[in-house]
Amino acid sequence: MRTFALAFVSTSLLIVAPAFAAPTTWDIDPAHSAASFAIKHLAVSTVRGEFGKLTGAVSMEGSDVKTAKVEATIDPSTISTRQEKRDAHLKSPDFFDVAKYPTITFKSTSITPGAAGAFKLNGDLTIHGVTKSVSLDVQALSPETKTPYGTTIIATTATGKINRNDFGVTGGKAGVMLGNDVSITLDLELVKKAAK
Repeated sequence: MRTFALAFVSTSLLIVAPAFAAPTTWDIDPAHSAASFAIKHLAVSTVRGEFGKLTGAVSMEGSDVKTAKVEATIDPSTISTRQEKRDAHLKSPDFFDVAKYPTITFKSTSITPGAAGAFKLNGDLTIHGVTKSVSLDVQALSPETKTPYGTTIIATTATGKINRNDFGVTGGKAGVMLGNDVSITLDLELVKKAAK
């Protein structure tokens, strides 16, 4: 009877074990990912720019996006709008004040599944020392792909919109020439982290 009980417990643990498997971690590949933005100038033209340094990771159980936890960091000092003087102004206290606030961070709080594998990624975005809840629309994850270097990657694109004034990025005197809404696009390539 004791042998049977031990066998039953062992078998039960084997059945339950996958549910407690450690989630897979996917690192954002900075070389193949981008964080870009667009904002209206004088309510007429659209000015676009990007941040050159984006890092972070996604942890997820298998391919179940409902279990995903996302953390990302942007270095605002790497901002580029292809105009040196404007970039210097954007780094100043009028805008991002990169000397005082050297990072922009995002940390997910929940996932809202959508149609055809797409989903809303909800989380806390911190810019200029101010944290606000935001929602990003995320495309369905691409199939896993093996690279020639032996790594496994997936990719997706997330988009959203924020009001810069909510984060205290007022722009000083120049702010009156800019729209309040900023469109955000994150093109992400994620590299599967090897299990330890």
